[in-house]
Amino acid sequence: MGLSTHVLDTASGAPAGGVPVLLSLRAVDGTDAWTPLVTAVTDDDGRAALLHDDPDPGTYRLLFDTSGRSGFFPEVGVVVVVPEGTQRLHVPLLLSPFGYTTYRGS
Repeated sequence: MGLSTHVLDTASGAPAGGVPVLLSLRAVDGTDAWTPLVTAVTDDDGRAALLHDDPDPGTYRLLFDTSGRSGFFPEVGVVVVVPEGTQRLHVPLLLSPFGYTTYRGS
């Protein structure tokens, strides 16, 4: 249950530990107002549990502070829509110095 992430450094083939992550929820009126919910830092395995309970429906943003890593992107923002009935959400981030990829994990 909950919402989690896993950051992997694809250039080195290793987990990206020590990456700060801010999880925010967008206002229900659809404006660009975001409410911060939780901050976390990825562990040595590159993982962070952001929510332990099932996420409420809504639009969430994971903002990864990658400024402490060598590369072109000082931060990476991933915005996801969580539909009603979602029991678990895992959002991996594959990070390299000049690009990144994300997807809905299991």
